[in-house]
Amino acid sequence: MARSEKQKLKLLYIAQFLMERTDDEHVATTQEIIAYLKANDISAERKSIYTDIEHLIDFGMDIIKVKERPGGYYLADRQFELAELKLLVDAVQASKFITAKKSGVLIGKLETLCSKAQARQLHRQVVVTNRSKAVNENIYYNVDMIYNAIAENSKIRFQYFEWSVNKEMKLRRDGEFYEVSPWLLSWDDENYYLIAYDDRSGGIRHYRVDKMLKIGLLPTPREGKEAFENFDVASYSKKTFGMFAGEEETVMLRCAGNLTGVIIDRFGKEVAMRRLDDEHIRARVDVAVSRQFFGWVTGLGAAVQIESPERVVKAYKDYLHEILEQYEK
Repeated sequence: MARSEKQKLKLLYIAQFLMERTDDEHVATTQEIIAYLKANDISAERKSIYTDIEHLIDFGMDIIKVKERPGGYYLADRQFELAELKLLVDAVQASKFITAKKSGVLIGKLETLCSKAQARQLHRQVVVTNRSKAVNENIYYNVDMIYNAIAENSKIRFQYFEWSVNKEMKLRRDGEFYEVSPWLLSWDDENYYLIAYDDRSGGIRHYRVDKMLKIGLLPTPREGKEAFENFDVASYSKKTFGMFAGEEETVMLRCAGNLTGVIIDRFGKEVAMRRLDDEHIRARVDVAVSRQFFGWVTGLGAAVQIESPERVVKAYKDYLHEILEQYEK
């Protein structure tokens, strides 16, 4: 690019310099700005820098002039505060459904929203974090494809896998494609789920997005609109432990009084709950009865007892006996 043409980009280069190199703890002097422009084949004088800064301020950039020696400028207000970026970085790193590689790419993009000095703080935050991540690199594209299908009112098809004992992907249904009507995406239990209508079974089903392969849109319109007219995804997540399906039941729980917070955290503030005596409470909860629900109850030990209905009590006893028999062997 000719020098005269680059001269036209002078304001953009100054804006870029301020965004990348300055913050409230790192001020750029006029001479540093001139040196940066010179390194990019753009000539500038001190007076022209003053005028350029005023133009950028008029444009809307929150540039602060520091009068104390050595003086200079820094970009004060950005689209995201550093604390907000730290929160977003931690959310990305904590998300199991985003692979380590994709997490690094996304965090790198978040780092461009602050100065390079502040970006190092975000990088240090990532280094000390060590969490299990998904391995399906297509997770971004899966989510995008599902949203496109929802917007276009189209069914989708995909293959679904599970892990073998050899840590290899094993396709379910011998590789046969699933065909469902996508309606919602939900982030639950540290995973991303598609909640869809399966006309093959005639009901609502959910699928781990990171376990979906070869997603494609179908030319047929979605089904199951009636099933989702009054669908409450929050309620669905509360009832479905670990997103494992089961027969929905209204269950009475007798709990130690100090578990009030645990019950509210799990089922929400709307849960029906009353005090039985000085040491116990009774809660009425709607759950999808599954081994995952029983596992949650077992984890709370003798502090929780399933009171009714009797068929759920019996199923829970059978669950416990099966575990005891395994150890008695």
